[in-house]
Amino acid sequence: MGLIFDSRSARLYETWYASPPGRSMERLVERSLPSLLDPNPGEKVLDVGCGEGNHLLLLQRLGLDAYGVDASSYMIRRARKRLGNRANLRVGNADDLPFDDNEFDVAVLINTLEFLDDPLQALREVGRVTRRRVFIAVMNRLSLYCLLSKSRSLFRKSIFNDATLFSLWGIKFHLRSVFGRTPIRWQSGHMEGSLLQKVSGHWPFSSFPFGSFLCVAIDIPYWVRTEQHPLKVGFGKAGQAAVRGLTMGKTTRHGGASPE
Repeated sequence: MGLIFDSRSARLYETWYASPPGRSMERLVERSLPSLLDPNPGEKVLDVGCGEGNHLLLLQRLGLDAYGVDASSYMIRRARKRLGNRANLRVGNADDLPFDDNEFDVAVLINTLEFLDDPLQALREVGRVTRRRVFIAVMNRLSLYCLLSKSRSLFRKSIFNDATLFSLWGIKFHLRSVFGRTPIRWQSGHMEGSLLQKVSGHWPFSSFPFGSFLCVAIDIPYWVRTEQHPLKVGFGKAGQAAVRGLTMGKTTRHGGASPE
């Protein structure tokens, strides 16, 4: 299940989200999500770990029918207060999603995998409920920013105390463990004002695997999708004559069956 946000952890995340690193990651998501997810207007999208709904608003601006799920009832209450009836929200765990097979066209996990105990099971569940594509955004454990932030968290409270960070190779390993060797597209971004951003020519994202943040997308392979064919006829009572004709004949002295 992982970390379930309460008021304390929510404040820590909000502090990070409003900081320069948080704003830098948000800009990367805003730029990467349309190209990597490639959504079609009207598609159903599930935001797993939606929090108070920051990215649901972004998904709606892309013309998507947005649904959000979060393990924290506290965060869902805040999202409902913020969004009203503009999004469909539900309390539920990422490793046991309260949705039907193939219910969504696409799904996103933005700063979600870092706070789960079993990311592989969460990815399996996302694959179960999604038909087409999954988009993931995480902080890069091999970036200078995350290495320093994780070290500082040993001495002060921050969102990094409870986060398990991923590298690009770690994300790819998890995705291929669940979905097989399907193509993976990704982009990285640097914290604004950092040396890496200056060296990269101020591009918002690149193919540099040690950027501060990573955005990754993968298509759902056809063999992961679940075929659902509802039963349209009821079961009738089996005819007694047919049953007897096949299985209930009288047994002769020689072990054969004879008709009644």
